[in-house]
Amino acid sequence: RNSRKTKNLKVPSARLDSHLAHSLQRQGNPPVTHPALWLSDVQKSFPGEAGVVLKIPQLVLQAGQHLALRGRSGSGKSTLLNLVAGILQPDSGSIQVDGKEISGLSEAARDRWRGCRIGYVHQSFHLLPGLTVWENLWIAAALSGHGQPQRIEHYLKRLDLEKRRESRPGQLSIGQQQRVAVARALVHNPALVLADEPTGNLDSELAQTALELLTSMCKESGAALLLVSHDRSILGQFEHCLDLAELNQACC
Repeated sequence: RNSRKTKNLKVPSARLDSHLAHSLQRQGNPPVTHPALWLSDVQKSFPGEAGVVLKIPQLVLQAGQHLALRGRSGSGKSTLLNLVAGILQPDSGSIQVDGKEISGLSEAARDRWRGCRIGYVHQSFHLLPGLTVWENLWIAAALSGHGQPQRIEHYLKRLDLEKRRESRPGQLSIGQQQRVAVARALVHNPALVLADEPTGNLDSELAQTALELLTSMCKESGAALLLVSHDRSILGQFEHCLDLAELNQACC
C-alpha cells in the first residue's frame, strides 16, 4: 500500500477570514436558513470553581462547514463540546443544533436529539467493548431512528471494516478502532460531528490518516465538523482555525 508523506503545514493565523468572521458576528436572531450550530451569549460555570469558565457571545457554524478550535489544556475545549452535545447545560444563553434549541430541553430530550443529529468522536473512542463492530454501529443507527442495515454496510465497506464486522473492539488495532469510531459518528447521518482531540492517542502517521478520514467522510455526508485540539500539525490542515481564547471571553 502506498502511503503519502505528511506535509509540514503551517498553522493559520488566529485571525479569521472574512467568511468565518461574518459567521461569528453578533446577530439579533438566528438566520432563517438554520446553520448546523448557533450559540448566543452562552455562559458556563462549575460549583467550586471561581467565576465563569466559558463565556461565548456568538458562534455560528454553517451546514457542512469545518472549524478547528485550538486551546491549551483546561481552556474549556471539552466543556464547549459537551455543551453543544447537550451533555452539559449552560448557565445562560442559547444553543441551537440543526435549528433545534437544546439548552432548555430535559436531559432525556437532549439525549434523543444528540442521538439523532450529532456525531461524537472521542479521544479514547468509547466503543462498547462487549459488542461487535456491527453491533456498535447498529446501536448508534438504531437510537437515531436510522437503523437501516444498508447504512451500516455502506460504512463497513467504505472504511474497509467488512472483514471485522464480528470483531470486538479489543480485537482491533488502534487504527481500526478509530475507523469504527468515525463510522459510528456518521452512520446516523448527523448534521454536526464533534471531535474532541480525535488523534490524541495516535502516532503521527495514524493521526494523519485518521484526520483525512474524518474530514473526508464529513464532507461526503455533508456534516459540519467542530474539532478541538492542541496539536498544531492537525490544526494547520483546516481552512478555518480559531484560538478558543479569541472566542471565550472568560479567558484571561
